[in-house]
Amino acid sequence: MVNRDATALDDPVGASLRGHHAHLARRLGRAATYQPGVATFSAVTTDPDPQEWADLARLLGRGELADMFSCAATPPQDWESVFVLEGRQMIWSGDNQPDQPNTEPVTGVVELGADSVPEMLDLVARAQPGPFWPRTHELGTYLGVRDNGTLVAMAGERLRPPGWAEISAVCTAPEARGRGHAARLVSALVTRIAARHERPFLHVAEANTGAIALYERLGFETRKPVTFRGFRTP
Repeated sequence: MVNRDATALDDPVGASLRGHHAHLARRLGRAATYQPGVATFSAVTTDPDPQEWADLARLLGRGELADMFSCAATPPQDWESVFVLEGRQMIWSGDNQPDQPNTEPVTGVVELGADSVPEMLDLVARAQPGPFWPRTHELGTYLGVRDNGTLVAMAGERLRPPGWAEISAVCTAPEARGRGHAARLVSALVTRIAARHERPFLHVAEANTGAIALYERLGFETRKPVTFRGFRTP
């Protein structure tokens, strides 16, 4: 049974940058963000003052994206709003083992590394799972499915608050959908994460009802609604 103490998930970006991903962080004062090419996620404290926003702007540079993820803090008025997206945070209940659905024969789940980045970026461009950059694979383990040598599906680990690991970048090429690849990859990641005595969680857009239904079938339950927001520095 998964321990339901999920307070670390209230600030998953900040908790990751202070902990497991500290080696990938850039910091100035109390503001933090990821190194270029890893992620655009940024973090401030619960009640940031003007200096903290100024420090984050200096870290990112002029006119750059500050992906505040689910942070509720409001930046100064001269920060341009780029996007607002309603979603939900889901955690694996741990009440059952993830399903192992019957799928068409595939070449198998493989681990993806730096040499697979061009293929991963190509798949992301076609499947549009969300933000993924040339160094995003450094955040954790990424798995894929190949069909005749071509990468057709992948999923991996992204944010890593203490005791938790986020499953992200779940995507399948348009021509390979409907074969159970996403379920197989998510199940494989759940197994790996649980074996480390960590707990899987994920985020999903509220409008993506198909993905929500899949995750619920695989043993995930909604923890809370979240609003994803991005801004451009002045």
